[in-house]
Amino acid sequence: MEMQFVQVAVFVAITALIGFLTYIKCRNVLRAEAAQGIERGNKEVFLASGTLSWVFVAGSITLTNLSTDQLVGMNGNQMILLAWWELAAVVGLLILAKVFLPIYYKYQCTTTTELLEKRYNNHHIRALIGLLFLLGNIFIFLPAVLYGGSLFMKSMFGLESVSIMTLSIAFAVIGACYAVLGGLRAVAVSDTYSGVLLLGLGMVVVFLSLNAINWDFSGIPAERLTLIGDSASEIPWHTLLTGMIFIQIFYWSTNQTITQRAMASPSVKEAQKGVLTAAVIRFLIIPPIIVLPGVVSYKLYGDVNDAAYGMIVAEVLPLWLSGVFAAGIAAAVLTTFNSILNASSAIYICDMHEKYFTKNSDKETNISRLNLMVTVVFVVIALALVPIYQTQESIINIVQRLYGLLSMPILSCFIVGLMFRNVDYRAAILAVIFGVALYAMLLFVWFPEIHYIHKMFVTLITSVPFALIVNRFVFGNKAEFGWPKT
Repeated sequence: MEMQFVQVAVFVAITALIGFLTYIKCRNVLRAEAAQGIERGNKEVFLASGTLSWVFVAGSITLTNLSTDQLVGMNGNQMILLAWWELAAVVGLLILAKVFLPIYYKYQCTTTTELLEKRYNNHHIRALIGLLFLLGNIFIFLPAVLYGGSLFMKSMFGLESVSIMTLSIAFAVIGACYAVLGGLRAVAVSDTYSGVLLLGLGMVVVFLSLNAINWDFSGIPAERLTLIGDSASEIPWHTLLTGMIFIQIFYWSTNQTITQRAMASPSVKEAQKGVLTAAVIRFLIIPPIIVLPGVVSYKLYGDVNDAAYGMIVAEVLPLWLSGVFAAGIAAAVLTTFNSILNASSAIYICDMHEKYFTKNSDKETNISRLNLMVTVVFVVIALALVPIYQTQESIINIVQRLYGLLSMPILSCFIVGLMFRNVDYRAAILAVIFGVALYAMLLFVWFPEIHYIHKMFVTLITSVPFALIVNRFVFGNKAEFGWPKT
C-alpha cells in the first residue's frame, strides 16, 4: 500500500506540474492577445492564432500520435515487425512538409477539408469528407485512446478494484477540459512538455527491459524478431509496396488531428521545420519504444497481448520512476484525446455548423458555447464505445482495419482534387461512396485471404479513376491535369 501511495503521489505531482506549466505559457499569450484586441474565434481556438513555433509543432505532432494505441497496442503485438508503421510514417511526414503544407498555407485553410471546398469550388464535399473524418474520430480513435490508456494504468498500478470505464471517464473529463478551455494552444504546449518526458522515459524503459533479459533474445520465436513479415503476419513485406505508403500519406497529410498543428505556425517554413523535426524523432526514437518492450515481455510473461507494456514497465522501473512514467503516459493519453476532440470540434463547427446552421458562430460567446456542447456529445459517445474495445484482442489491429473504410476513399478525393481541374464535386462524392462500399465488401465479404493493406490499395486505385469516369460520362466534364501552384 505504501509503495502504491508513492507511485500515485509522484504521478499526481508530475501531472499537476505539466498542467501548471501549460497554464502559465498559455496565460501569457492570451493576455498579450487580449491587450491587442484579438478575439477568441476559430483561428484562436483551432489554430492558436497561427503562433505555434516549430518546437511546439514537432512536439505536438509527435505526442498526438504517440499514445496508448501505439505504446500499448503495438507493444501488445510483441513483435518487431510493427516498427514498420513508424518507419513508413517518416515518408508521410516528408510528404506533408514538402507537398501538402505549402498548399494548405496558400489557401489559408483552417481545416484540411477546406482545401477540398476551394479545389472543387463547392462546400458540400467539404462537409461530407469532414463528416467521415468526424465519424472515424468519434467511433474509432477516441474510444481506442480511452481504453488503451485505462488498460495501461490498470495494469501498471494493479488497480483491480477500479474498472476500465471509471479510468476512461477520468481521462475523458480532464482531456475535454484542455480542449474546451485552452484550445489548440494548450493542447500543443502540453503535448510538447509531456513529449520530452515520455520520450526520455520511453528510452529508459527500452534499456531496462533489454537489461532484464541480459540482452539475450534466445527463446523468442524468430517470427517475432524479424522485419520481413510473411504473408500470414500482421505486415507482410509486400504490403510495404502497395497500401502502406498511402496509409501514411492519408494519416499525416490529410488528417485534421495531425495537420492542424502544422497549419498553426506563422509561416509555412516554420511549420515545415517542425514537421521535419518530428520526422527525425519518428525515425530514430519511436520504433524501439513501441516494439522492444513488447518483445521482451514475451520472453518474460508469454503471450499477454495488450497487457504487455504495463506489465514490463511495472517490473523494470524503480518505484518512484514508475510514477513519473505513469504521468507521462497519462499526458500522452490526455493530449491525444484532447487533440482529437479539438480537431473534431473544428471539423464540425467550421465544415458543417457555420455553413448549414448559423452564420454567426465565429463570435466569442457562440463559438465557446458551441465548442463545449459538441465536445460533451463526442465524449459521451466515445465513453459508450469503450466496452466494445475491451472485447478486442489487439486495439491497434482493429483500429487500422476499420479506418480503411474511410482513409482510402477520403484520400482519393484529395488526390483527384489536387491533380485535376474541372472535376464535378458530385463525381468525387460518388467515388468516396463507391470506395467505402468497395472496401467494406473486400474486408468483410470478398477475398478473406488477401491482407487488408492490399485491399486499401485496391480501394484507392479504383476510386480515383471511378471519379474521373463518372465526371466524364455522367456529368459531361473533361478533367484537366492541374497541380496547384505554391
